[in-house]
Amino acid sequence: MLDRTGLEGSFDYKLEWSPDEVQLPSPEAPVQTEGNAPSLAGALQQQMGLRLVSQKGPVDLIVVERAEKPAGN
Repeated sequence: MLDRTGLEGSFDYKLEWSPDEVQLPSPEAPVQTEGNAPSLAGALQQQMGLRLVSQKGPVDLIVVERAEKPAGN
């Protein structure tokens, strides 16, 4: 993720949103509401004044060429 907000420091915030059909459930996802909460992008704009913009850019990539079970002690 690229942060181009220009904001510095740490922030405490509460963001209320409902996952949409393309978002996978995860432990970090909020509890599903009755459907009245906005999507993640909508909540970011409405509640925090931030807008998500899709762009192409460099990303860090880790390639695992081989994995083995550890040897016994």
